[in-house]
Amino acid sequence: MTATLPLRPCAGILLFNSRGEVFTGRRLGAAGHAWQWPQGGIDEGETPREAALRELEEETGIPPARAKIVAEVPEWLEYELPADLVGKAWKGRWRGQRQKWFAMRYLGTDAQIDIQTAHPEFDAWRWMALEEVPALVVPFKRPVYERLAAIFAPLAADIRAGRR
Repeated sequence: MTATLPLRPCAGILLFNSRGEVFTGRRLGAAGHAWQWPQGGIDEGETPREAALRELEEETGIPPARAKIVAEVPEWLEYELPADLVGKAWKGRWRGQRQKWFAMRYLGTDAQIDIQTAHPEFDAWRWMALEEVPALVVPFKRPVYERLAAIFAPLAADIRAGRR
């Protein structure tokens, strides 16, 4: 039955600061490898870009005016949930996620980030080196995060060098 469940359409964000580090949040109430980048479902009638900007604000308090999309992964990246989570996560509607990812430059200050939103997703956050993050996520998401770290490594280097 789980093989017939669809993948959840989702948008994800790698938010870079001026030092080329990425915003990374720790999932509220999760144990162990609980860090991740902001991401969430794409609503009916919404484009992936619109969803990414909405999710960024919902999860970090950062409005669209404080983030600039600078890159997009052309293909959709996918992951499947482990068998023990299928049927539990997302009310049993999805077997995993099909994600469109965006890199954004943060145009605000740290003081303007507020993870205590109407529906908090994170209980902590920090700026991290891009290459550090894949080791801190849940194992079933790790291949996607490793791919994203490889794709956006040149962008992070350009930001650190002041070229972007």
